[in-house]
Amino acid sequence: MNADQQNLQDYGIAILRIALGAMFLAHGLLKVFVFTLPGTAGFFESVGFPGFAAYIVAPAEILAGIALLVGFRTRLVAAATIPLLLGALSVHAGNGWVFSNENGGWEYPAYLVVAAIAQALLGAGALSVERLGTGGVATKPQNA
Repeated sequence: MNADQQNLQDYGIAILRIALGAMFLAHGLLKVFVFTLPGTAGFFESVGFPGFAAYIVAPAEILAGIALLVGFRTRLVAAATIPLLLGALSVHAGNGWVFSNENGGWEYPAYLVVAAIAQALLGAGALSVERLGTGGVATKPQNA
């Protein structure tokens, strides 16, 4: 792969990371400021999860979103979001495919699981704090 192809690949990975981070940040903030944490706890209980989990999930989504947006510990953070996404997937699993159901289908949470797995495998890509000092792109490994 030549340098131009590598740079394009790095920017593609960054786009995935930023989109995933924005989604986590938005959903975490939604749980806090729109649904409220007590409201989210009530919803969690209504679908069989312990209510206190809302007080863990919402901040986790916000922190994961910020970390992904800036590209901090990307592989670890993306991997850590997979259980959250599997929980969301389990809530929507009985709703069928696509958002024709009032409570949404399971395709979006499933897609996010796949995106988080891909991000965990790919790393941060360009424009990340993990790449500070490299101009935002990958550097060639040095021969020892």
